[in-house]
Amino acid sequence: MSEPSSSVPSILFVDDEPSILSALKRLFRPEGYSIFTAESGMAGLETMRTHSVDVVISDMRMPEMDGAAFLEKVRNEFPNTVRILLTGYADINSTVSAINKGEIHKYISKPIDDQTMLLAVREAAYRANLQAENIRLWTLTQQQNDELRTLNEALEARVAARTHEIEQVNAMLERSFEQLNENYLISIQVFSRLLELRDGLSAGHSHKVANLAKQIAKQLDMTAKEVEDIYIAGLLQNIGTIGFPDHLYKKPLHKMDSEEIRRYKRHPIDAENILLPMQQINKIAKYIRGQHERLDGKGFPDGLTEHEISKPSQIIGIADDYFNLLQGKLSDTPHTPESASRVIRQGANTRYFPEIVEAFEVVRVLPEEDDTKDQALTVADLQPGMVLSRDLLSPKGTLLLAAGFVFNLRVITQLNEITDRDAIKIKIYVKTER
Repeated sequence: MSEPSSSVPSILFVDDEPSILSALKRLFRPEGYSIFTAESGMAGLETMRTHSVDVVISDMRMPEMDGAAFLEKVRNEFPNTVRILLTGYADINSTVSAINKGEIHKYISKPIDDQTMLLAVREAAYRANLQAENIRLWTLTQQQNDELRTLNEALEARVAARTHEIEQVNAMLERSFEQLNENYLISIQVFSRLLELRDGLSAGHSHKVANLAKQIAKQLDMTAKEVEDIYIAGLLQNIGTIGFPDHLYKKPLHKMDSEEIRRYKRHPIDAENILLPMQQINKIAKYIRGQHERLDGKGFPDGLTEHEISKPSQIIGIADDYFNLLQGKLSDTPHTPESASRVIRQGANTRYFPEIVEAFEVVRVLPEEDDTKDQALTVADLQPGMVLSRDLLSPKGTLLLAAGFVFNLRVITQLNEITDRDAIKIKIYVKTER
């Protein structure tokens, strides 16, 4: 019961003389205070233990326990109660002791002046009220801080849980996107393989074009998305020839008659029309359409000039021309890599962008990637989860699986069936842990 009251101030008078207590009660009753009295220090302490007291006023001279000793106990048990000592001149030494030990807030000399007494108590009551308000505000602040801390901890826990949930969802979405993209690329590779099954088209041609085009794009510091689009365009660059009659596949360009050349020059348009329904590769279809355009405007099918031709189209065109030169499709006899490169180089500024020709020449002479740390396995050694490090080709040179493919049980089973049925051996390179 030691906390001061913040409503009606309460006062405790302690004096061993009942007459003085009665006089003090009469003096302060009109002031509206809640008044308690005690005739000894022990009685005063008992009163304070059972009632809220804002101000205690004690006489110095009392039997058993004087005012100094009493106020010292009050300070120890009820430090927020304002303490006032009534003392005579002869009690100066005791007063000093009370000031030091009891830490009294004020002492009033006897004989008591009523106005001085009233004013001193008003000030003490005001001080007690300020202390009580400070305590209330401090307690409220601590309570609010505790509540805020609890709320913050709860919020942080909810945010952490939500963040973890979002991370899990994002991981699932990323994996789903990766699977979709893998399926998308596999579908493109299937289309490319179907083209290579036609007689007269060199096995693996489109895949070689796609790989070379990808390396040129990387050499030109193109974005990852541009590199992927160019790679896909390389795989599909001959899709417009799917409707050619068999004899047209077998003919080099320089041996075609005018009608056959007219038909051949339509294949980029046919490719774009075939791919038109696939919105995801509309841009790629445009790259394929422009693969035979020339800077001097003498290309086909649209006769575009320098500023109208996209670099991806030019990259695919150079890669395709290079392998067609090696296969003898653009000349009477097949070219060597050196002579084919020379033909490409001679086309700079008339047929090709010079910077693309330079990138082609750099890429063509780059050493092959060091695959010595990759593991060569047979089909029987394959395990699900292994990653193909090099393109897997059939004995006839047809692309079976592209580098980067992750083996699963279904594909391993199919490869085992193929090798057993056809009595062939295939060396498969997979990535090892670095």
